[in-house]
Amino acid sequence: MTTTLLQPGQIEAAAGSIPELRLPPADLFLMRARRLEQLAEGHAMGAYLRFAAQLARAQQERLNAGPAGELPSPERLAQCFEYLMPPLAPAGLARPAGWRDTARQLAKTVQPLLTAAGQAALQPVVEGADAWLDEQATWLLDIDTQHLNAAVTPVIGAALQVHWTHLARQLDPALVARPEHPNLCPVRGAHPVSSVVRIGGAENGLRYLHCTLCSAEWHVVRAKCSNCDNTRGIAHYHLEGGNRVVDAESCPECQSYLKVIHQDKDPLADPVADDLASLTLDLLMDEVDFVRSGVNWYLMQGHS
Repeated sequence: MTTTLLQPGQIEAAAGSIPELRLPPADLFLMRARRLEQLAEGHAMGAYLRFAAQLARAQQERLNAGPAGELPSPERLAQCFEYLMPPLAPAGLARPAGWRDTARQLAKTVQPLLTAAGQAALQPVVEGADAWLDEQATWLLDIDTQHLNAAVTPVIGAALQVHWTHLARQLDPALVARPEHPNLCPVRGAHPVSSVVRIGGAENGLRYLHCTLCSAEWHVVRAKCSNCDNTRGIAHYHLEGGNRVVDAESCPECQSYLKVIHQDKDPLADPVADDLASLTLDLLMDEVDFVRSGVNWYLMQGHS
């Protein structure tokens, strides 16, 4: 008798129809804030995680207020679908009106939580000219860490996330094409912050990559490098004594890694919050010479 072995993608497909694209929920930033507050308890980075939680709460308030921004025309969306292009790619979309006001408001909201030095570091966002804010946004979207002002990056990034998440929520998933390169977000066309194994319903046990800008998630099979599609020699690293909610999936082919957040280990796990709270794992991966393929705007390198 012949036995046929199914590959990861075939196993998942056999379970039923796979939701290829998950658009962000209405309470995305509120749930992230709650998770950050939970992770902050007793954590070595507790103060920063609480700062990030307050920033996420401020993001939720701005999202609830309905920030400015309109989707591309139906004709443009249809063209993007036909040619497998991300409809909300920053390079092909005018920066949403009002994003600078959002950045200034977010900075004012979180400033009182910071030390005098921290408050001073964010003052350029509050007082900065439009051109300066646009410049910082461009460098952030291009991941230009040489020129980025690292102190303001979390707030600049948070403002952009609010507006792009607002736009992404208006899309029809059926009209967003599967990307030509599976490692790029089908909505905005850039790399993810991390991946998350979801629980419940048709998504149970499936892995999704989470976009750092628009918060959309797209399905990629497990046991496969999310950066280069390699399936050989994939290894997972985790911290000893941990709860295994977060591990790092490494690829010997492209020498990169991306974290996997397991909701089956903790249903409240969040692809951004849990990634931020597991910085020690990033240090471990650096020691074994793997390069991170994702980026978390709540904590980025740059000049100070």
